[in-house]
Amino acid sequence: MNDKTRGYIFALLAVTIFAAQDGFTKFLGDRYPPILVTMFRFWAFAVFVTLLASASSGGVRRVAKTAHPWLQVVRGVLLVSEIVVVVFAFKHAGLAMSQSVFQATPLLVTVLSVPLLGEHVGWRRATAVLVGLVGVLVIINPVGVHFDVFLLLPLGAALLFALYSVATRAVSHKDSAITSTFYAGVVGAIAISVIGPFYWTTIPPADWPALAALCVCGTLSHYCLIRAYGLLTAVEVQPITYLQLVLSAVIAVTFFGEHLSVNMVVGAVTVVGAGLFTVWREHRLAVKRARIAGP
Repeated sequence: MNDKTRGYIFALLAVTIFAAQDGFTKFLGDRYPPILVTMFRFWAFAVFVTLLASASSGGVRRVAKTAHPWLQVVRGVLLVSEIVVVVFAFKHAGLAMSQSVFQATPLLVTVLSVPLLGEHVGWRRATAVLVGLVGVLVIINPVGVHFDVFLLLPLGAALLFALYSVATRAVSHKDSAITSTFYAGVVGAIAISVIGPFYWTTIPPADWPALAALCVCGTLSHYCLIRAYGLLTAVEVQPITYLQLVLSAVIAVTFFGEHLSVNMVVGAVTVVGAGLFTVWREHRLAVKRARIAGP
């Protein structure tokens, strides 16, 4: 089995586990405070990244060295905040609806990279972003008689994750992937632990398996995704990640009785299409710049 094949297997495993994680998040988020659910999830994530750092060359001390300490802290806070909003979104807006809107994240990253990273966006990518944002409007149907303000929750989560992604791009020039993952997990766990205990609720033994499954999925999914990105390029991984939308929709309909409306399907297809074009275009431009720069 070559590296590409292994990379695609890890990517598919990551997406599948992420979808299962969404299901367990929805299940627990409907029953317990979203902040509490997020705290348990980040405790497991922090343990995972600490063990990963310990097993790496140089151990935790070497991994913890960063050229952007404050930006790494901001990344951790952004990520844990995004997860909290996602749990609220799953609870109030629905799993399928939330995942449909959340697919706009790559488009928001493109928009934010201009003022925050100084990147240039040509007319092709700008058009794709506009088309994708129209798709988001189709999904949430803001002028419809059934519009719910809770539909803004997944959009807020997408914006937070886009900011996190832009910050990740900014630190990636000097910090390794494992360093960024370490700070995201540890800082996020510390931040949520400050307020999480105020929402403490006793979880009965009947729900312990679901909580354990959420924690396991949260660690395995990130491990598989890290392995996938280590074997494949971003443009090869990104199209596979959109499969999570399909799997989450199946889970939402099968286990939570959610309904897929026509505007959700049409809008989601539009957003995903625009996102795929944006990722492909960024890849083409990166290849072009590499050729101009030469060896």
